[in-house]
Amino acid sequence: MSDKIKIGISIGDVNGIGLEVIIKTLMDSKIMDYCTPIVYGHTKVASFHRKTMDVNEFNFNVINSPEEAHNKRANMINCWEEDVRIELGTSTPTGGKYAFISLERALDDLIAGKTEALVTAPINKHNIQSGDFQFAGHTEYIQAKTNSEDSLMFLVSEDIRVGVVTGHIPVNEVPEKISKEKILSKLSLMNQSLKKDFWIQKPKIAVLGLNPHAGDMGLIGKEELEIITPAITEANAQGIFAFGPYAADGFFAAHTYTQFDAVLAMYHDQGLIPFKQIAFHSGVNFTAGLPVVRTSPDHGTGYDIAGKNQASANSFREALFTAIKIVKYRRESTELSSNPLKLSKFSKDRD
Repeated sequence: MSDKIKIGISIGDVNGIGLEVIIKTLMDSKIMDYCTPIVYGHTKVASFHRKTMDVNEFNFNVINSPEEAHNKRANMINCWEEDVRIELGTSTPTGGKYAFISLERALDDLIAGKTEALVTAPINKHNIQSGDFQFAGHTEYIQAKTNSEDSLMFLVSEDIRVGVVTGHIPVNEVPEKISKEKILSKLSLMNQSLKKDFWIQKPKIAVLGLNPHAGDMGLIGKEELEIITPAITEANAQGIFAFGPYAADGFFAAHTYTQFDAVLAMYHDQGLIPFKQIAFHSGVNFTAGLPVVRTSPDHGTGYDIAGKNQASANSFREALFTAIKIVKYRRESTELSSNPLKLSKFSKDRD
């Protein structure tokens, strides 16, 4: 038996770059020194992608369940029997159908405790929609499947960590979705994650404003005065070291983010545009606040380069290693809390 971490991997859209970056990552046999990867897809689809990459010396070890995984091989579970028509670079119902089958099977095994983390390759949020999947993205689906009250889209890298209060919603809905309670919830999730998943003892969190110039004392909007600042004040009262609100443009331009352990943005693009600029090709999307560990690369399906052997595997590789690191931190946290050091009382006259 091996105590290596079993990582489930969903393949994403079969017409995108998901399997390309998965194969490029797992071709490095050193990966198996750190985890036992289990890909949920089909060997025929994987073989199609290998041929487009001109890769001949790499094969998956086919298994039926995570219990059968070989700890020194890249494993694959065949999740369907029929042949799949692949149309690289094109959004099709087929791409969405098999992306969901892969994701559902991988997530079920994760929730059942058969794997310890899930790394998801990119899906197309449009073609995956069906009677079984009516969510804005991975994050919302996994939150629902794990019966979690809330979660945090948390983009992480070596240089910066950014979470968002509102995720995949239209920009014109952002102001009405922001509330003191929601900001507090996201700050609490971020604070807990920084401690448990990244082992930062006293995290410092910067909070961005919603409006230009953070509202300019109410001249360009009242949300900072009426919602965001009260949320920060309440967070401080709860022992969370939150600061702000900061004007987003100057905050990133002046590299003020380097003074904090994480940044909470009010909406998707406010946080993700600077994050992707700073963490180019190395960013990871981590869903914080869940009982399970899920990461993904910070890019999409890459239809424009699918089948051209041009996709960088850096972000996917980082997503895999981030998942491994978080699982290890959570393991150690559990061990420490279950076996605390006993308090010893020393004699008063002891030197």
